[in-house]
Amino acid sequence: MKIKVVTLCSGYDSQCLALERLKRDYPNFDYDLVAWSEFDPESKSPLEKQPAVIAHKALFPQSADKNLGDMTKIDWTQVPDFDLLTYSTPCQSISNSGLQHGFAEGSGTRSSIIWNVRDAVRIKRPKYLLLENVKAMISNKFVGMFNLWQSELER
Repeated sequence: MKIKVVTLCSGYDSQCLALERLKRDYPNFDYDLVAWSEFDPESKSPLEKQPAVIAHKALFPQSADKNLGDMTKIDWTQVPDFDLLTYSTPCQSISNSGLQHGFAEGSGTRSSIIWNVRDAVRIKRPKYLLLENVKAMISNKFVGMFNLWQSELER
C-alpha cells in the first residue's frame, strides 16, 4: 500500500527526495505524490518558467502535471485524498537571517501563508502533517504564534 502525499511550498521537493530514500532503503515502503504546490508570486516569469517548478519537474517528471500552483488558491474539495501533508512557508519572515516580520494570520508577510494550510487540514483530514523545521518559529519572539498554530491544528 502506498502512502498518498501532498507537498506545499514544494520547491524542488526535498520531502519527496527523503521519501525516495525511504523507498530505496525499505522495500516495503512506497508513496504516491498526489499533488504538489509551488508558485513564486514575486516572480516575473510564468509558472512553468519559475526555477523551483523547473527543478521539481526535472527531479520528478512523473508528477510534472500535478502542480496545484498558488497554495492560497487551492480548492481542496477538488484534490484527491491523501495521507501525508508536508508544508512549509517562505521562511524569510521568520528565520534569523530574514526580516522576522512574523507569520500572524492576515499580516501579509510571506510566511503568513501558513494559515492557508488550515483549509487542507480541515477539508482533507490527512493522517500525518510534516512542517519544515524553521528554528526561529519556536524562538521567544514567535513561540506564541507557533502555539496558536498548534491549537488551530488540534481543533
